[in-house]
Amino acid sequence: MIVLTLLPGLFVARADKLVMTLDRAIALARVNSVDAAVALNELRASYWQYRSYRADLLPEVNFNATMPSYSKRYSSYLQSDGSYTFVRTSNLGLAGTLSMTQKLWFTGGTVSLQSSFDMMRQLGRGAYSRYMAVPAVLTLNQPVFAANSVKWNRRIEPVRYREAKAQFLSQTETVAMSAISHFFDLVLADENLKIARQNLANDEKLYEVALAKRSMGTISENDVLQMHLNVLNSRSTLTDAETNRTNCHFRLATFLGLEDDGAEIVPVVPERLPHIDLIYDRVLVKALENNRFAYNQRRRQLEADYSVASAKGNMRSINVYAQVGLTGTGDHPSMAYSPLRDNQVVEVGVSIPLIDWGKRRGRVKVAESNRRVVENTLRQEAANFRQNLFVLVERFNNQQRQVEIAAMADTIADRRYQTNVETFMIGRISTLDLNDSQTSRDAQHSAYYYSLFNYWYYYYQIRSLALWDFVTDTSIDADFEKLIRGK
Repeated sequence: MIVLTLLPGLFVARADKLVMTLDRAIALARVNSVDAAVALNELRASYWQYRSYRADLLPEVNFNATMPSYSKRYSSYLQSDGSYTFVRTSNLGLAGTLSMTQKLWFTGGTVSLQSSFDMMRQLGRGAYSRYMAVPAVLTLNQPVFAANSVKWNRRIEPVRYREAKAQFLSQTETVAMSAISHFFDLVLADENLKIARQNLANDEKLYEVALAKRSMGTISENDVLQMHLNVLNSRSTLTDAETNRTNCHFRLATFLGLEDDGAEIVPVVPERLPHIDLIYDRVLVKALENNRFAYNQRRRQLEADYSVASAKGNMRSINVYAQVGLTGTGDHPSMAYSPLRDNQVVEVGVSIPLIDWGKRRGRVKVAESNRRVVENTLRQEAANFRQNLFVLVERFNNQQRQVEIAAMADTIADRRYQTNVETFMIGRISTLDLNDSQTSRDAQHSAYYYSLFNYWYYYYQIRSLALWDFVTDTSIDADFEKLIRGK
């Protein structure tokens, strides 16, 4: 298991320079980057959503009270002869209720236990007080045909949370991919700056040689002008390279959260590449075990099934309500508890549409059609996922060879340029051949670092899909409890 933590000792600070390795850049990005913070906050949101679901399965205890309720007003009153009159009422009331409610996940109903105490005092002339106590009331509310949302949530929500955790791990690998992009942008900018400085020095030297040769009449005026033009172009290229290097440095420092340090980042390219031969079938197994894709497909299938079950359950409705308990009243609080009388309520509510012109059945058909659409979409996504993963594995395996070829081509192009410089000095090749070899050398040098970038980018892209480190052959995981709690 690889725990996502900040790894110390992967860079060395020297005065105003910060020597940065690729591993350190990735570690810093996982901790300091905005993308990492967004991923962590999304994980925390998913965690608290899951916690809310878990809490919804536990008993809920509530206390409600009215302390006090005062009323002084006129109210209509029906007299014995059938006529109405208005009477003035003035009373004071106190009420308190303690209840505990539990959802029944296996039936979808709810059961609650409740205890309450009420006091009413009639104010004014002939004032008196009355008390009512309900020591215990047990209530059951049970729908019969409706879809059991609690049971469905027990199937969906754990899958949703596992999907969120896998998504977070994939996002941390995506952050690593962004760090790799910024890191190699700076590497390439550094190399281009070095080449631009070297080319300017060479072109200035060759221009001096060309002027000397022109004075001796061994080369044409056109070649001298071409060498002068090369010097001007090299100066322009150097200016562009310096600007590009500054921009790439700023982007990397900002991404890693180092923009306030003020130190110059000096990227260090890994000297050796781990040789990994990935087997598609093994990568696919790890991806299907760990990637959020599998959880996402399972969740969407369950949600589609739940929609169909809900539509079918809403075609008719029967609800059973039952309540049993004890009640007592009296002129004194103690008298409200003795004697106690039973209090029972049983209700069966039925709602069956007689004529709805097929509206409810149409909703069932819509839900079933949507489920078939989801199933077809999931099959297509699964095929695309496997195909994209296969192509990615093949690219990575081929990229290891591409790096070797690019390194050889870079060496050959540099030797060719150096040879052409020496040959030009003795006047055996033209400026066009020299410029061609310089352009080829610069292109091959950039191609080499670009092939290195592709190697690491492909590797971390595969890691983000399989959530597996194929170098150490261990899973990519995290201490989620620590991350969520922020410890």
